Amino acid sequence: MSEEYEPYLRDESRVVGYAESISFPRTEVALRYALTTECAQGGRVTVQGGRTGVSGGAVPNGGHVLNLSRMDGITGMRRDASGAFHVRVQPGVVLSRLQSAVAAKRFDASEWGYASVSALEEFRAEGAYMFAPDPTEHSATIGGMAACNASGALAYRYGSMRRHISALRVMLCDGRSLSLRRGECRAKGRDMELRADDGTLLRFPLPTYRAPDIKNAAGYFVREGMDAVDLFIGSDGTLGVIFEIELALVKRPAEIWNAMCFFDGESEALRFVAECRGMVENLAAAEYFDGASLGILRAEAEGGAGRVRVPAMPARRGAAVCVELHSACENEAMEQLFYVGECLDRSGGGIYDTWVARASAVSAGLRELRHAIPESVNRLIAHRKQAEPAINKLAADMAVPDGFLHAALAMYRAATTESGLDCAIWGHIGNNHLHVNLLPRSREDCGKGRELLAEWARKVTEMGGTISAEHGVGKLKREALRIMYGERHILEMAALKRVFDPKGLLGAGTMLPAKTVGRAF
Repeated sequence: MSEEYEPYLRDESRVVGYAESISFPRTEVALRYALTTECAQGGRVTVQGGRTGVSGGAVPNGGHVLNLSRMDGITGMRRDASGAFHVRVQPGVVLSRLQSAVAAKRFDASEWGYASVSALEEFRAEGAYMFAPDPTEHSATIGGMAACNASGALAYRYGSMRRHISALRVMLCDGRSLSLRRGECRAKGRDMELRADDGTLLRFPLPTYRAPDIKNAAGYFVREGMDAVDLFIGSDGTLGVIFEIELALVKRPAEIWNAMCFFDGESEALRFVAECRGMVENLAAAEYFDGASLGILRAEAEGGAGRVRVPAMPARRGAAVCVELHSACENEAMEQLFYVGECLDRSGGGIYDTWVARASAVSAGLRELRHAIPESVNRLIAHRKQAEPAINKLAADMAVPDGFLHAALAMYRAATTESGLDCAIWGHIGNNHLHVNLLPRSREDCGKGRELLAEWARKVTEMGGTISAEHGVGKLKREALRIMYGERHILEMAALKRVFDPKGLLGAGTMLPAKTVGRAF
């Protein structure tokens, strides 16, 4: 490809791939032509959206890049029998655009059909709504979010992307399409049967592994009696190309309040989270910041860079938890905030070191602190790379079941202390899902960090956890996925992929090694 297309060889993982060609289809017809032409010639195809992923799934491994960013239409709406609203979008729609359109109830419906326009009129006559999934990067595309089962802070209350997808259309390598609506096609035990839009039938067994029953984005979603829609959500673009998504909207709570609570250390913060889970019914999110994370934010704010604008954080406090409350009215919000205060008292926090935000702009500002952390860390690593170009940030996206959070954190702390590695830990503590970022200073540190990630994958698996809770496997966590499920189940995943992609051309090297997909099962 020419130099102008070099940005399409990478995503936010900072891994750089290679490709021979690229296309930007705008329609289903153009997509089918590009996909079938490449696959008929035996060429590899990598599907891309906004390239905001951090696991390398959008990084090409040769062949053709199929970038869906220009398939960005919001194409319709319906209201189901229960009164819930659903909006239909193409995969290139950017999250922030969708959120704004839903909040303002402003859509370009000039090409919508009569049923969609009627549903839109009803939607405008109702109260406020929102699209609940809220990953850190608001420039993510809806197709990419579906491909990795994205979630974000609000997953504690509203779940991941999977819960909010009511229908999909998927195109296979040979040009056939599947139109799937939730509830219409389910597996019989572990046997699945799908009928393509041209009438052809696909019959296949599902893998036999049992995924952990927690927030999880590692490997294909399979279970007895599962809905066919769920097979493609989180499939990392390896089974087919998702080219239309129907999303369920939820009613926006009347009151959204945030409280940023500071603690002396990690143990007090953990106790606070446990108390909130038991007492605060309207808890929508609980986001953790360890001492190193707070230090990074303080350094940027105090350095006058203008990137992080926050009030002066209590210097003597070494950990923080930001909780978000979703309530139906002000009185209910006040009651829930009172319970948060009780949790603070029980856990060693203090109301004088707690910020409470009610106004939407201020509340959003506190939430942006969570979004600022990875950006700040990336700048720190970029600065360190000036002295040692070989280094990269190394990050874990693991989650564990209830009852193992303390053990997981103790494991992270002991290992990084022993190895002498800098690390910063933050994230979705309500779901026992923390992002552990290793911050190397040398090539040797990177080697130590990779060894730790592999060891943590083994130990988290033993705890009943997952090696990826929201970022997907991509190309960077294939070995961790093998550790989590074992070689036999990896071969079952490869057999499943061959049902839809017999030559292993779609997303080659993503989730599964290309040579594994080619092996007989």
